Amino acid sequence: MSGMTGVTDDEPGDEPGDETAGDPGRRLIDVREVSRTYDGDRAVLSDVTLRVGAGEALAVIGPSGSGKSTLLNLLAGLDRPTTGTVTVGGLRVDAMSETASARYRRSHVGMVHQFFHLLDDLTVRDNVLLPAQLAGLPRDEAAARADALLRHLGVARRAAAHPGSLSGGERQRVAVARALMNRPPLLLADEPTGALDSASGAEVRELLRELNADGQTIVLVTHDLALAESCATRTVELMDGRITRDERKDRDERTDRNGVSDRGGVTNRDGVSDRDGVSARDGVSDGTVTR
Repeated sequence: MSGMTGVTDDEPGDEPGDETAGDPGRRLIDVREVSRTYDGDRAVLSDVTLRVGAGEALAVIGPSGSGKSTLLNLLAGLDRPTTGTVTVGGLRVDAMSETASARYRRSHVGMVHQFFHLLDDLTVRDNVLLPAQLAGLPRDEAAARADALLRHLGVARRAAAHPGSLSGGERQRVAVARALMNRPPLLLADEPTGALDSASGAEVRELLRELNADGQTIVLVTHDLALAESCATRTVELMDGRITRDERKDRDERTDRNGVSDRGGVTNRDGVSDRDGVSARDGVSDGTVTR
């Protein structure tokens, strides 16, 4: 699937960071003049404005303490800005109650963590099913969705296993399947390759890149520059709580760890091509995830 390149909004009064890529007609994330302070005056984010279009893959990089994880938590509704507004999919995330925030995370956001956060006493399949059960999705529909995601992400053969018997790369694939279970418009990833060896990290980079090629909007926080280079259509650098760099590239300009461009399909670990009309975001038909 060919990617859509970034465009720039030319509306009067737009500020730096107001560009919208992906789907130029639909802005998914709108962070306006956000600051976050702790302990009274310690600023972690300072006057950050960031707009992200549907279909973008945004990598947020920067040294420890630069505000990356704080920004991710604000987008997830896990924290609130001291000043400014955070809007995702037209919803004012910063103004939500705790109950509304929980509903928002169930329906609008999928989260992938560095250390997977899988439940060891549940099977792989049951871990993936958990978000659908919490959202009240009908059992048959949820089961079909979970099985389709596990096939698409190359871990269907491990569905009855428990997380402790999986490799790091397999566990992260299961975590991604769980994050996508409720078809969230936004996938947030916090250091998704940070706990993986180089081979598993390369698998996860390819997976995230292909999810974005299928249309999934991704915001990832990382110290892994190879991850940003291979997955992101846009890279934002934070330094001392401020955006110091904002760069875009076409999807075809992304490269994997071997210098291979983003053109063409990638085969998953079960030997199935991801160019068979499969999309991890949308509906389930006959047990296969379809657009």
